[in-house]
Amino acid sequence: MLREQVMGSNATSIRSRAVVLLSGGMDSCVCAALAARDHQAAAVHVSYGQRTEQRERRSFESICDRLEIRDRLLVRNEALRAIGGSALTDSSIAVPEAHGIGANVPVTYVPFRNAHFLAVAVSWAEVLGAEKVYIGAVEPDSSGYPDCRPEYYRAFNEVVKAGTKEGTIRVVTPLIAMHKAEIVRLGLELSAPFDLTWSCYQREDRACGVCDSCVLRLRAFREAGAEDPIPYVEAAARLS
Repeated sequence: MLREQVMGSNATSIRSRAVVLLSGGMDSCVCAALAARDHQAAAVHVSYGQRTEQRERRSFESICDRLEIRDRLLVRNEALRAIGGSALTDSSIAVPEAHGIGANVPVTYVPFRNAHFLAVAVSWAEVLGAEKVYIGAVEPDSSGYPDCRPEYYRAFNEVVKAGTKEGTIRVVTPLIAMHKAEIVRLGLELSAPFDLTWSCYQREDRACGVCDSCVLRLRAFREAGAEDPIPYVEAAARLS
């Protein structure tokens, strides 16, 4: 796992520090807006060989700029692509359309991905003196990934407590019980920059509108009575 870049100042502040995992998607953007509102926030982005890696990284940078998050850590994880087993990291596995998602964990699940991400964020939190790590995990209206469940984070916090110097860092999941439309409404209240986010699993120019992530996002904006500001493939968006 290679650290690519750290940006920002080391200036001290009376505000408490927090680290936010920022993929560049809708949920992580709202989490970043919350973290930036309540703390001196630092943002982590992990590239792991996913299909939309470059587009997600651009979203990360743009969101940080808009929210004025200066301290940034970009990390490249080589392990998840080498391990494979996911349509997001293995080009031989097709990304299914949303109607192909059933009761089982979908092939877009990246095995134990959030543990990799959280390990980086908690390590950096120790160095920065931050006591909170924000992650935009969501259980309702989601794809059913096992590492997005509340019990996962309860267990992970026990690991963090036992495995860090002070044992005071806590992983927080402010969105985990919210429906996607509620997350959109919260983001609008926070002026979260949804126009800079990217959620599509398979395209980097215009969102496909038919993968699970796109359909969940489009539905959320529609139910929230708001317009999704990112570009979609026109024919696909009409089918949502």
